[in-house]
Amino acid sequence: MQVLSGDARRAVFAPLHDGALRSEAVVRRVGSAIALGLLGDGEQLPSETDLATMLNVSTVTLRDALAELRALGLVDTRRGRGGGSFVRSRDDALAELADARLTELGTADLRELGDVHAAVASAAARLAASRASACEIARLREIVDRLAREETPTGQRRADGRFYVELAACAQSVRLTMQEMDLHLELGQLPWPPASDPRLLAVVVAGHRAVVDAIDARDPARARELAAEHVDTRTAWSVDLCLRRLRAAGGPAVASGAEVAG
Repeated sequence: MQVLSGDARRAVFAPLHDGALRSEAVVRRVGSAIALGLLGDGEQLPSETDLATMLNVSTVTLRDALAELRALGLVDTRRGRGGGSFVRSRDDALAELADARLTELGTADLRELGDVHAAVASAAARLAASRASACEIARLREIVDRLAREETPTGQRRADGRFYVELAACAQSVRLTMQEMDLHLELGQLPWPPASDPRLLAVVVAGHRAVVDAIDARDPARARELAAEHVDTRTAWSVDLCLRRLRAAGGPAVASGAEVAG
């Protein structure tokens, strides 16, 4: 995945277009980049002036966001020579951010995000079945094996995100790869399902293996179908988790005005 690191960093620091609540958008962007491993533990962030320019926010907004990230324990700011803001990867803080984002989005947005991800992932799988080299397919299998071995939710989420980005890269489409990275900056803001139910990890791994098998068999239709079904299943998990959290909090059964399909 080193070949994608430059593109990944450009996605992390691309300008924000979130309108209101820009400081919250910065917190979500940086938090999800940490969760996905696009920003490593101990890595120094760009200077406040440079980062504000990159993200298209004011320095005041950026400072507010950095203050919140420090309060969450995801950023450590040091003063003086050699100072700056440095990334801290903390599973508990990332989980707190993910839970808040899950409730904020609600079921309508979760379904829409899932629909977009299913479209991108299925297109990538279809093209990969025709274009991926034997070496690229082997790399996909290695990532799935790594996911199966990972013991921490953060490690699992990172391997999962890398699988999807690598799948898009196997389609030999720069646009699909960038779309997948942009999507995972949003998906990285949501809870990782196996964190609350470890049994789901086996389902994720099996789904990825089935997609890779279809790609290896050079069956574009099957690869597309399996990728879409797998993403749809995971979207259903997120919607169900959102509804359960809302019920536990005494909120409405359906968030964001969306109706739950039967």
